[in-house]
Amino acid sequence: MNAETNLSSHNKKLTMTIEQTPKVYRFGESAVVIDCTCYFPQVSRLSIQRKIWWLAERCRLTDEFIDIVPGMNNLTLFMKGTNRINYWLTQLGECWRQAKEMSLSGRNVEIPLVYGGEFGPDLEQLAGYHQLSCEEVIRRHSSGRYTVLFLGFQPGFPYLDGLDSSLFTPRLAVPRISIPAGSVGIGGNQTGIYPASAPGGWQLIGRTNMPLFTPQSPGSPTLVTPGDTVQFIPVASLEFDAK
Repeated sequence: MNAETNLSSHNKKLTMTIEQTPKVYRFGESAVVIDCTCYFPQVSRLSIQRKIWWLAERCRLTDEFIDIVPGMNNLTLFMKGTNRINYWLTQLGECWRQAKEMSLSGRNVEIPLVYGGEFGPDLEQLAGYHQLSCEEVIRRHSSGRYTVLFLGFQPGFPYLDGLDSSLFTPRLAVPRISIPAGSVGIGGNQTGIYPASAPGGWQLIGRTNMPLFTPQSPGSPTLVTPGDTVQFIPVASLEFDAK
């Protein structure tokens, strides 16, 4: 492939990215959603999410919304009334075109993790799927610095960006009925931590004893917030509450 062909391919991808527009639609009686997933994978999830954060901040300044909820490359705006629904259905697209990437001033949170064994029952199978040793999976997973894109699914459940592409793994064909709190798994191209026991289909590779959601906390009830970074620290053992 020559340089001219390479340039043509690059320009085609760039044009496709520019021409794509996010979906904006009404959600229920008094909410509006802007969904920007069409830009992925031409644009990274983190870059898209940084624009979502910028847009959420600008919407907060209007004082027109009861709640503003960033999701995975989308934003849901719950309005105080319905009289401005049509305005925002047309305005959000224009706001997105003006959006800039916004970096949140987050903390770096180190999370101790026991990999494998009874705490990571899918580690060996996942390693075999990628033709890697368990030790190499642990090394690659714990070498990453992950950005918290948003919290969802459960209170305090962080969706983390930054997983090594060599560890992308399909979810389990048959989800588990119950996954212990603190379990760390891989689902598709993401890794995450279950704050509480719940059903789930992610491949479990380890477990931490750090609580991710403490509603009685005087500060933030969640261990991490969007914009924080997470690093997993491999440890030989941890004390877990008996269940």
